Amino acid sequence: MKGLKIIFWVLWRIWFYILMAIPILIMLPFLLISIISESGYPYFFKMARIWAKFILFGMGFYYTIERMQKLEKGKSYMIVANHTSITDIMLMLAIIKNPFVFVGKKELVKIPLFGFFYKRTCILVDRNSSRSKNEVFKKAQDRLNQGLSICIFPEGGVPDDETILLDEFKDGAFRLAIDHQIPIVPIVFADNKERFSYTFLSGSPGKMRIKILPFIATEGLTIDNRKSLRDEVRQLIYKGLLEFKKKKNQDL
Repeated sequence: MKGLKIIFWVLWRIWFYILMAIPILIMLPFLLISIISESGYPYFFKMARIWAKFILFGMGFYYTIERMQKLEKGKSYMIVANHTSITDIMLMLAIIKNPFVFVGKKELVKIPLFGFFYKRTCILVDRNSSRSKNEVFKKAQDRLNQGLSICIFPEGGVPDDETILLDEFKDGAFRLAIDHQIPIVPIVFADNKERFSYTFLSGSPGKMRIKILPFIATEGLTIDNRKSLRDEVRQLIYKGLLEFKKKKNQDL
């Protein structure tokens, strides 16, 4: 039985990367045109959402969303969520219609095909370089000035220890939100770690529960408020995770 599970996990993981490539290859000419200039990004974003939903559906994932507040069309936001899986990227694209730009780790550039477009459309950060972090801040400001939103996973990466429910948050997302006086959209991803974690021999098709929490206003806040804002948002997401965990245990 264990041997069959291992075979399933290996084939399923390979299938994931095949699914990543299929829509990219089909839409390749249009994707290339959309990244020629920054003005084409909204069109790229629409295709990215198709790509994301294709992968989620193809992997046997389906999602349910509880929206406590809705994003307004044409408005910029700072979108933040807990981070446990590469599927966080696909799920975020699937549920948010407002065009946004990811701030993400540069290591994902190594993934064939995906990495090519990831490098040219996302804001990449080298966690070990202070210069890189400063450049990220400037690029994010430029994108916000263009009327786009920004999505950051404020844990700064996925913890190696998968028993950690929610790691500590970095300041960057909250500093940017305060500087631009834009609302923060806290999102809770309840099941992504269980569905498709970074542990290779793990995961399964199934439900992904999402909760979009009430937005946090930043009007009137200053840079001195960034740490208290960071801690407030982290506590809200942490509380949301605990509530999902409690509900799941009750349903068992």
